[in-house]
Amino acid sequence: MTKTRDDIATYAPAAAPGAPAAWRIETAPVAYEKALAVMEARAAAIAAGEADELVWLIEHPALYTAGTSARPEHLVEPRFPVFAAGRGGQFTYHGPGQRVAYVMLDLKRRGGDVRRFVADLEEWLIRTLADFNIRGERREDRIGVWVRRRDKGEGCEDKIAAIGIRVKRWVSLHGVSLNVDPDLGHFGGIVPCGVGEPRFGVTSFLDLGHVVSMAEVDMALRRAFVEVFGPVQAEGAVAP
Repeated sequence: MTKTRDDIATYAPAAAPGAPAAWRIETAPVAYEKALAVMEARAAAIAAGEADELVWLIEHPALYTAGTSARPEHLVEPRFPVFAAGRGGQFTYHGPGQRVAYVMLDLKRRGGDVRRFVADLEEWLIRTLADFNIRGERREDRIGVWVRRRDKGEGCEDKIAAIGIRVKRWVSLHGVSLNVDPDLGHFGGIVPCGVGEPRFGVTSFLDLGHVVSMAEVDMALRRAFVEVFGPVQAEGAVAP
């Protein structure tokens, strides 16, 4: 019987040998082109055994990104610059108030299971949300983390976190985005992640009534990451 991602995520994470992953938080918005260049260089260095793994927490200026499965008609209103991301998935929005976490991990030394990696990314986000008494859930037919919205009607759900990855030489690129307090109206310029049914929307901590700082979210992200993926250590500067 095929295991669901819920089933996969119930397994205890395997300890990854090697140095702890580096943990880096940027205090100023990072241009998308710069983020792509840093990720590519760092992933290549990790694959060559020349750099530690990296979890890079940033915010972007307002922009849209198109994954490899993006459909042109899902770009409803290009209010902001649109970038080809090179990751899996469709269109998404990034901007102030959203925590983007780019995750460059050596999947070969972490078991070589991409499906498990996606389930672990979801688990990381679900545990982070639980710290704030928000129940995030995964869906087999929709990637990301979802929150039930019974206040909006039966069967209504909103996405609070998106996932889009790429794997190159067994090193992951891109990662997750978690809506803390972005302007949710900007998601109206696209069909987010290709999910256009009216009962499925987008939400955030603030939209759910949780007023939290980015620093609080970052601390919860770090705690949950250690639980799911293993230890981390602060990195003073991003370098390939």
